[in-house]
Formats: sequence, C-alpha cells, structure tokens
Amino acid sequence: MEKSILDISGNRAFAFPVDAAISFRPFMAHIEKRAAEEQGLKKNFYLTVLERFREKPGVEDDIALEDIYRFEDLLEYLYAMLSPTLAAESDLAWGLAFPLQPILFYGTAPIYEMLTSQSENPEEYTNIKTPQEYHQERLKLMYSLILQRLYNFMPPAQAGQYHSWSRGSSGLLRYYHTAVNMDYLEVTVKGELPPLDINQLHPLLSAPEGFAELENLLPLDRFRFRGISVVTATDVTPLQAVENIRNIRLKARPGDSKSGYDDVVRSLKTLVQNDRIEFDLFPFVRVNNRGVFGYEKSGTGILFSVWGENNYTPDEFARNVAAYSAKPDTFFSADLDDPALLNVSFVQMFRKLGVRSLALTPVFYQGEAVGVLGMHTWGNDRFDEKVLALLKPAISPIAQLMQIYIDEFNLELENIIKEKFTSIQPAVQWKFNEVAWHILHHKKKNLAVESEPIRFEQVYPLYGAIDIRNSTLERNKAALADLDAHIMLLSNTLSALQEHHQSVLLDEMLFHCNKWRQVLEQGVLPTTDEANLNHFLNEEITAYLKHIAQQTPAARNGIEAYLDITKKPDGEVQRHRNALETSMQKLNAAVNQYFEEEKEKLQQSYPCYFEKFRTDGIEYDIYIGQSIAPKQPFDHFHLKHLRLWQLSSMAAIAKLTRSLLPEMTVELQTTQLIFVHNHPIDISFRTDERKFDVEGAYNIRYQMIKKRIDKVHIRNTGERLTQPGKIALIYFNKRDVEDYLPYVQYLQETGVLETDTEELELEDLQGLSGLRALRLGVKYE
Repeated sequence: MEKSILDISGNRAFAFPVDAAISFRPFMAHIEKRAAEEQGLKKNFYLTVLERFREKPGVEDDIALEDIYRFEDLLEYLYAMLSPTLAAESDLAWGLAFPLQPILFYGTAPIYEMLTSQSENPEEYTNIKTPQEYHQERLKLMYSLILQRLYNFMPPAQAGQYHSWSRGSSGLLRYYHTAVNMDYLEVTVKGELPPLDINQLHPLLSAPEGFAELENLLPLDRFRFRGISVVTATDVTPLQAVENIRNIRLKARPGDSKSGYDDVVRSLKTLVQNDRIEFDLFPFVRVNNRGVFGYEKSGTGILFSVWGENNYTPDEFARNVAAYSAKPDTFFSADLDDPALLNVSFVQMFRKLGVRSLALTPVFYQGEAVGVLGMHTWGNDRFDEKVLALLKPAISPIAQLMQIYIDEFNLELENIIKEKFTSIQPAVQWKFNEVAWHILHHKKKNLAVESEPIRFEQVYPLYGAIDIRNSTLERNKAALADLDAHIMLLSNTLSALQEHHQSVLLDEMLFHCNKWRQVLEQGVLPTTDEANLNHFLNEEITAYLKHIAQQTPAARNGIEAYLDITKKPDGEVQRHRNALETSMQKLNAAVNQYFEEEKEKLQQSYPCYFEKFRTDGIEYDIYIGQSIAPKQPFDHFHLKHLRLWQLSSMAAIAKLTRSLLPEMTVELQTTQLIFVHNHPIDISFRTDERKFDVEGAYNIRYQMIKKRIDKVHIRNTGERLTQPGKIALIYFNKRDVEDYLPYVQYLQETGVLETDTEELELEDLQGLSGLRALRLGVKYE
C-alpha cells in the first residue's frame, strides 16, 4: 500500500471552504450495526475489528489530513474489509480520500500509478472536468448527502471520472473509471434543520443551476461532514475504446474522413491492446447499385492497394463487390505462409506486401454489407482468433461510420448533379425544399396534391454572352477543307482500283467524285449540297467499295486502307474539323472554369441564381433580389456589386481567351456582350423543361431581346457591334446604363479598360428599335 497525498482532480478543483474532516466514526458505526445483524464467524470478525479500532487513542476524534498516517494500521483494516477478499493488491485500483474533497491519501499502487501516469493529452480521450464542472459536481455531492440523510430525499447525483493512462512500452492507452463511495460519511446540521418544501425540489434540481440555487436555501456553513470516502477504479478500456469510435461517428463532419479514420484505428488498437496490429476500413460505395472505387483510405491503406485501381478494372471491381456482398465471408489466417493457402489467389497479393496474419471481416448496416474491416500484421508479428473476439463490440459503430462515408459519397454525387445538370442551385434550394415539403405533407394527410408554382418575383436580371468570333465561318471552312481532302483521297483510291477492276459503275463513281471536287473548289457549299455529298461519301461509296473488295481480292488492301482512314475520328479526312473542335473546347473549358470559380465567390456577397448556357461560346443569366433570399436584407449595393463584377469579369475573360491563342491549333477569338436591363422581372420554374424562365408579357420581351442582339450591327455601317478585344453593353435608355458608368471610369483609370468609350446607335431588329450601346476596349498588358 502507498501513503501519499494526491489531488485526484489534477489541481483543477476550486478551493471549497466547508466544515469537513476525516473521521473513523461513521465506519465504526457501520461495523457495529453489521455486527448486530450477523451471526457466526462474520459477527466475531466484525467485533474483533471494532475492538482494534477502539483500542487506538484518538480514534473518535476528527483527524487532520496531515495526521492521518498515525492511524496506518486502521487504514490497513479498512482496505482489508472494503476491498475484494481474494483480489491481488497489484491488480486492484483502490484508495481512501478526504470527505467531499478530491484528495487521495492512501491506496494501492495501481491507483496511484493510474492517477499520476495520465496520457499527454487526456482531454482528447476522456471526459476531463473544468474547475467549474468540479465545483458543480461537489455541490451535487454535498447537497445529495444533505437531502438524503436529513430530508429523506434522493436527488440524482453521482461522482466519478474517466482516466486514460499508458502502461508498458506500447504507448497504448488504458481507461479506468474512478467511482467515489460515500457510505462512510455522515452529515449533521448545526442548530435546527432549515425547513424545505420537498415538492419544489424536483423542478428546482432539473434546472442547470439548480444545486447552486440550494446554497441560498441551505447554506453549506449550516452543515458539517465527517468520515472517509472510498475510491475505486475499474478498467473500462474496451467500453471506452468503443465509445471513442461512437463519438467519432457522432462528430463526423464532411471532409474529416482521414483524421476520423486515424482516430478509429487508434481506438481499435487500444481495444485489442496491441499496437503492432494494423487496421483498415474499406467501405463499399456504389453508383447505380454497382460497386465503384472509393477514395478515403484508412490505416495502412492495404485494402485499397490490393483491391484498388492498380489491380482491378472498374468492371472487375464491380463484379467482386457484387459477389462478396451476395456471400460475405469472414477470412482469418494467423500465418499467410501456411502451405494450405498457396492456391488461394487473393492471399498472394497480401503476402507480396509483407502481411503475416490477416483477418477480413464483413461489416453490415441494416442487413446490407457496407464494407470490410481488415486486420493484419507485418513481418514476424502474428495474432490469433482470440483477438478477433475483442473486436465484436466495435463492429456496430464501425458499420455506422462506413454508412456515413457512403452517405457522404452519395451526397457529393447529388450535389454535383444539382450544380452541373439541374436548375436547383443552393441559392434557390430552400424554395424547392419548401414546395417539396408541402407536397409530402399533403400526401401524408391523404389530401389532394396541388401544383404549387416556384416563383421569384421582382428580381434583377443580368445577362452576358461570350461568343466565338466567326465560329460558323470557321466551321464551314474546316468542313470544306476536310471534304476536299476526303474527295481527293477517294479520287486516288478509285483511280488505283482501275488497275484491278474495270466497270462502267466505277467510271460513274469517278465522274461524280470529280464533279464534287469542282463544287468544292468554288469555296461555298450550300446545306443541301453538303448533305448530298455526305450521303455520297458515307453511304454510296462505302457500300460500293465493300462490294468491290469482295469481288476483287487484289483491290482489297487499297479499299481497306481507304476505309480505315475515313473511320478514324482523328484521321486525315477529319483533321480540320478536329482541330477546330479542340480549339473551341479549350477556349470554352477555360471560360467555363472561370465562371465556376467566380460563381462561388458571388454567393458570398449575396445569394443569387447563376445559370450558364453552352452555345458556340457561353452565355449566362444571373437573377438577384430579395425573393431569392428572404431572410437576408437585399440592398441596391448588392446589385451594384454584380454589375461591377460583370464588367471586370468580361475584361478578365477577354484577356484569358487571348492568352490561349498560342495553344490553339485554330486561332479563335471571343467577343463579350452585356445586355443592361435595369428593371426587376419575375421568373418561375418550368417543370416541363426543368428550368427557370421569365414570366409575364413584359418580361418575355426581355427574353426575346437577348436572343436577337448577338449579331446586331451598328446603324448605317454594316459593322458588327461585337468585336474581339471589346466589351459591348446594349441598352435602351441612358438611365439604364448609369449604374455602369462609374465602374467603366474606375476600370479605365486602373488600366483594365482602354480610355476610349464608343457610344453607338444600333440597327433596328424585328420588333425592336431604339437600341443603343457602349463599346469598351480591353487593355492588354
């Protein structure tokens, strides 16, 4: 036994002035009562112990803490009577403490070792109390004793704390729960017992500060406490390790999977108390009910190495997941070098990586296999089946963790679908949620489900378009060049066939081929002629050549060479169109990526609906207003922010696309257009087309204008308004563009735009007249 004064709280408890002292009297009274109740050997034993206590001078007095070791022999009797008789002292965490104070003064070596050898960061693993929490706990203990002993009222209160500590060289934590027994404490009142309405105690003590309120009703200086507290510690390592895993599950946040898995692995090692055993979690994620590769590695990542993309194709992996899910078996081998496993194919992969012992346990959530828990050792380290049994209580929380990862994976897919492929963006998601709940509510109550429109009224529209200059002309040019190359190739092939095959049909094909060459030399190919030419090349000629190849073996090689060239997507007869398409994709991808990044930034200022459209270039609609975010006050400055962004982003895109010219096989330039509409409109979600559209006759006119202005000309000039290196702002009234003018000046003075501003009148369009425009030059460094 050890004799040492130790603060159990780790010096976290406030000083608490209370009339308390160590006393053997409550224990002696308890022994005297037990002796009166018992017969035989126990009675004699109790009387013998009681006699030894009474022989000690001063045993009936209050004992100061510093004097307690004068009664060491009596402390030995306390230990002998209050600890399990057959338990070894070296295995027992037991001690005696000052009444109602976290001060240990006598106990076994294990309890002292536990309380003085805590982990470096116990707060990460155990419920460490703050000084305020210690104060509240001690208040509960004191008033629990007062109410129980003097008022016959049993309030809910318990004393205890979890401790983590490391024992041995492994560095793994063990967990103990310390409990305080107050059976050998007595509480007495000084003077008369204060009256107390018991009926008021339940609501009072249910409040967070209920016990503190008792200090006003029952001041502690009216009471005295005497006796000894008994402290015992119980090893709860398995329970706490599993609880840690549950806490990780409860605290799981999107994106925290890696650190969460590390904590799980550490807890599993604690559970089996072996840091040489490694653990891995392998969740099954599925797309369209087919297993796909996950991306969150845990532990050593060995399961991802063996079953991952390096060893299996997606189809092979999906088949393996389906087969395993249909018949999920547990695998265990204490030694993978066992000759009996030489013919088990999947074991060889683990053996090559240096695995010695291996266990694979299927994990189920609500009856469905959600993954595998892997357990293995390296080199000469091994484990047996007894270790597997220790993992049983952890399987359920691990299954829940795997399901959380699967749910997060599915949510990521849903978010991408919403963002990329639907009009349900985060800014307007709340409205869809609201309408969906109304539909669900009506269904649950068996009421008729009425169609509820999703509308946003009085929102300000902003429209912009980035168009690829002369894209139609470039397409026609590339098509003519490829068709000319195709006709040339065909002409050479048909001419070569004349050496092996002679027929009037071949002469006719050569005639048509030469005729089409003459048409192409004119540099213009009407749509009808292009369709006829493609039919001639892809239908008539192909069928004819395949017929000749069957009839004339000597011509077969030449025909197959021709057909092979024409089938290749990147072959000679597709070269110009492929080059154009590649350049257009590079340009549009850069612009699209720019808007994707900017869209997120715009939402930080004020929620807005941002939708892009792919044409030859990229167009966008932005809607902003109070109805988009009813809970956030909308101010005109939010609209001003978007308009400044419109101008600056168009300048940035012009510079971006210009910088891509050296990387493009076909040099393409962009034009930048903004339509200024300074009046709010209403928009609604069209369920038939799954997109937002304007509403009302006046608002529809706004939509019509957008579709007609992309190729508008300057009045009386024949010049297109939109030009490379320029930003065009189209408007009707001068006051509509006034909000933009300060930003134009700002961007000109900061060197983003050229200083010249063109004010232009535009030609009349069908149903539109009076259009005007500002044209601004982008300044390139």
